[in-house]
Amino acid sequence: MRHAMRWTFNGHGIWAIYKFEMARARRTVWQSLVTPVITTSLYFVVFGAVIGTRMTEVDGVAYGAFIVPGLVMLTLFTQSIFNASFGIFFPKFTGTIYELLSAPISYLEIVLAYVGAAATKSIVLGVIILATASLFVPIMILHPLWMVAFLLLTATTFSLFGFIIGIWSKGFEQLQFVPLLVITPLTFLGGAFYSIDMLPGIWRTITLFNPVVYLIDGFRWSFYGTSDIGVGISLTVTLTFFITGLAIVGWTFATGFRLKN
Repeated sequence: MRHAMRWTFNGHGIWAIYKFEMARARRTVWQSLVTPVITTSLYFVVFGAVIGTRMTEVDGVAYGAFIVPGLVMLTLFTQSIFNASFGIFFPKFTGTIYELLSAPISYLEIVLAYVGAAATKSIVLGVIILATASLFVPIMILHPLWMVAFLLLTATTFSLFGFIIGIWSKGFEQLQFVPLLVITPLTFLGGAFYSIDMLPGIWRTITLFNPVVYLIDGFRWSFYGTSDIGVGISLTVTLTFFITGLAIVGWTFATGFRLKN
């Protein structure tokens, strides 16, 4: 009976965890939605109004519009990691993780619920950022299906890495270390607000070792059809991140790393 239960898809369990995580986002609507919108508006005031007057176009695109994909990606990276990491870390912190691990729900279903909720919140926020940006600059999306694909894949991938960080972290300090001191600097240095073709040769070569460059470049291509690297390479790198995240999560549950002790 336990064996049959293990292999039965537990949709109710997934939905219960998913609803709980989404309800937590509604209780913190100011932090989850309003604050990022205000931050985005400030980016446009500083980068669009001030720098945009000195740098009118990049690759034939108005500078204010050029930075929109970078802003959306910056939000996706940080929010996906934060939502997923806190979602799994809090049960560890309170001790309720053991109830979850002993419940009739598989490891895959647990990951689907937490990562799905985190990705949903990040995607909603990304769409809101996009709508906010449209109030400041005209936005053109040449490849909407590719834009949606990059949006979904990036949000899911970084939610997976956030889930891993939440399991790995022993305290709130470690929980915030990667988003604040790793992801945000890599995003600013990854062409979010400029084209990497504007860099001198040696610095452009160094920048190509930054994985975030490929995600931002592919997402920007879906808007304006311009790319510094190539959409095929960007998609391949993004898929590689996604598969790597799945592999690490699978290993974590298989070994019980920082889950069972």
